[in-house]
Amino acid sequence: MPAPHAAMVEPADVRVEDVHPCATCGARPLGVCADLKGHELQGMACASETVTAQPGQALFHEGDPNPFVFNVVDGAVKLYRLLPDGRRQITGFLFQGDFLGLGGRGPSSFTAEALTPLSACRFRRNEFDQLLNALPALEHRLVAMAGDELMAAQEQIVLLGRKTARERIASFLTRLSARQVQLGGPEGRVHLPMTRLDIADYLGLTIETVSRVFTQFKTSGLIQLLPNNEVALPHPAALKALGEGAG
Repeated sequence: MPAPHAAMVEPADVRVEDVHPCATCGARPLGVCADLKGHELQGMACASETVTAQPGQALFHEGDPNPFVFNVVDGAVKLYRLLPDGRRQITGFLFQGDFLGLGGRGPSSFTAEALTPLSACRFRRNEFDQLLNALPALEHRLVAMAGDELMAAQEQIVLLGRKTARERIASFLTRLSARQVQLGGPEGRVHLPMTRLDIADYLGLTIETVSRVFTQFKTSGLIQLLPNNEVALPHPAALKALGEGAG
């Protein structure tokens, strides 16, 4: 069972800062506010506050009441649940521009924990609902993001239900590479802010299996392990084919 914890206390978990200038936000091209302009951005800024967290700190915990939604401005987040027997299942990783809070309005069904130094826009749900009513472009963008999230969830079901360990890890690296290219990162290289154990808990594998497959990929030349948690992908097409079951 998860250890008892207090509800989110801002001085311990996150720090609230002044309203940020939305127009210059690096997350905007991929964020929920991508299609907003002028006074619409100003409305978003007035309704939001910037929160920060350090690695290992939680935006909120599983079971907590959570009256907020978040847009990740910078950094990475892992989402996880604790099973009744104490095992952990990571349900996703979020990066710059990702939106957190599309789920239900009851107590949170997962914990959102910073993997890296994190900055995010935080909105109260009722105020965000008012923004959706007032800004059709925001509502349309959120619907599109919800569709992308549903597609990703369907892909994850296939990954966990049908793919081998090698196929799961190849798919994971391929998808993460594509996301980081969207964020302006170089092609053929992936930064892994998460640990091998995090990857194992996300892919439904053991840490030993993840380490063994990484070694196999390195030996076969599919990946190169670099300093600072960087992984080069010298043969991305072959890695993608493997992830799709063609390898």
